[in-house]
Amino acid sequence: MKAPADRSMQPAEQSRYALWLDWGTRLGLAMLVLGFAAYVSGVLPPHVPVDRLPQLWSLPVGQFLAETNTPTGWGWLALLHRGDILGMAGIAVLSGCSVACLLALLPLYAARGDKAYVAICLAEVAVVMLAASGWLAGGH
Repeated sequence: MKAPADRSMQPAEQSRYALWLDWGTRLGLAMLVLGFAAYVSGVLPPHVPVDRLPQLWSLPVGQFLAETNTPTGWGWLALLHRGDILGMAGIAVLSGCSVACLLALLPLYAARGDKAYVAICLAEVAVVMLAASGWLAGGH
């Protein structure tokens, strides 16, 4: 059996990225679970009533959105008070974890003067943020 890796041998940026990723995924998972619990318990009313779901599931997405008056893009943020939408906040946290992790690396790379890695991290953050903005799909 292989001995566990010595954490003191890990580069600081690897440890920091892992720590931020660990906490980001824990937060996202907790938000998913709490959102689902609020939805199924009825603590928060749903945007789309549960009894309507079977008739709506087979619709094309455009028709589903129109029938349920569900916004596209970032419009879901205005519906976070709804049980069925609250879970999306957990999904957003999970999908955005890499951005927080990359931003957490910037001070380490900047302190050692590694401009190339600073630029790479910033470029990756910019790409993810651009993709999330909806501009590439015309959702602005």
